Amino acid sequence: MSELRKGQVRNLVLATAAFAVTFWAWNLIGPLSGSYSGRLRLSATQTSLLVAIPVLVGSLGRIPVGVLADRLGGRRMFAIICFVSIVPVLFVGWSDSYGWLLFWGFWLGIPGTSFAIGIPFVNAWYEPARRGFATGVFGAGMGGTALSAFFTPRLVEEFGRPQTHLLMAAVLALMGVIMLGGSRNSPRWTPATGSPLPGMSAAVKLKATWQCAFLYAVAFGGFVAFSTYLPTLLQNVYHFAQTDAGLRTAGFSVAAVLSRPLGGTLSDRIGPVKVLLASFAGTALMALVLALRPPVEVPAGVSSVLMAFFLGLGTGGVFALVAKLVEASRVGTVTGLVGAAGGLGGYFPPLVMGAVYAATGAYTIGFVLLAITALAALLYTKRAFRALSG
Repeated sequence: MSELRKGQVRNLVLATAAFAVTFWAWNLIGPLSGSYSGRLRLSATQTSLLVAIPVLVGSLGRIPVGVLADRLGGRRMFAIICFVSIVPVLFVGWSDSYGWLLFWGFWLGIPGTSFAIGIPFVNAWYEPARRGFATGVFGAGMGGTALSAFFTPRLVEEFGRPQTHLLMAAVLALMGVIMLGGSRNSPRWTPATGSPLPGMSAAVKLKATWQCAFLYAVAFGGFVAFSTYLPTLLQNVYHFAQTDAGLRTAGFSVAAVLSRPLGGTLSDRIGPVKVLLASFAGTALMALVLALRPPVEVPAGVSSVLMAFFLGLGTGGVFALVAKLVEASRVGTVTGLVGAAGGLGGYFPPLVMGAVYAATGAYTIGFVLLAITALAALLYTKRAFRALSG
């Protein structure tokens, strides 16, 4: 136990840092969507597809990466993902046509798979009563999207796009070296052996896998969709410059980042079901406010930040629920499946938003659909986990 406690903080901090760096890399296209759209004369639908394509690959890729994390361990897998991600990061920065941006944007999904590594990695370091806290803190690494939203447009303005992507590649290389040299797997962790198919089959058959996958698709999917598409929405609706839209998107992401560990900690104290009910209720209400296209800053800005806060609570609550429902030996595989669902939840909304805007010139229908989805998640949570809500 003393060996565990000695390594907990260091390995949690390093895993969170690696998650933040890879998420920054994963979100390199979204903050620059306005400049891509203008320079390449893209339609709203084409821009939405460009923003969404890394999300798709980063989502589906979590399934095999979760399996590999169970077999190779988080230390090695974090380093591998950092090093492999360097290639698409560089080529996205060097691409000057829509076709090549889509191709390398597809491979830019690789850094988005790191989530499926970190959850089992930090779970193994912490005792069950503190896993909500640990996964919540680790999940704050999704603040890499805030870093990207704030810094990427400014770095591009100052140094140019290729140089900015070169800098990101250097940071990924450094992070990979740090994870190899500074982190280690928990003494509790033992590598999975044999074929991964039986473990995957068993995880797919668990009711809890599909329940948590749906809830995470709503909570984390909502966060990913907004953090990647919000710069485009702000430029279209409120006519912000690219850097100003990035600043406001960073504020959105920071709110979710701060509330995610809060969601995990509250889940340890009052239970994840109550946290999820509050999350989905708040998300539905804020979506309805934004559907009315309120004036900028107040109430639009406040409503966006509050929506991020509620979505962040939900993301922290879901994996506290996973820890309660799933045995430790299956957490990596289940995390890959649930994480994939969360990422897929973030893939479709930008496409829907782009199509809605192209057809109507407004985003009202998209926000109403989000409110309906959040209400459905709330009612399902209340019904499916009644026994855990007391």
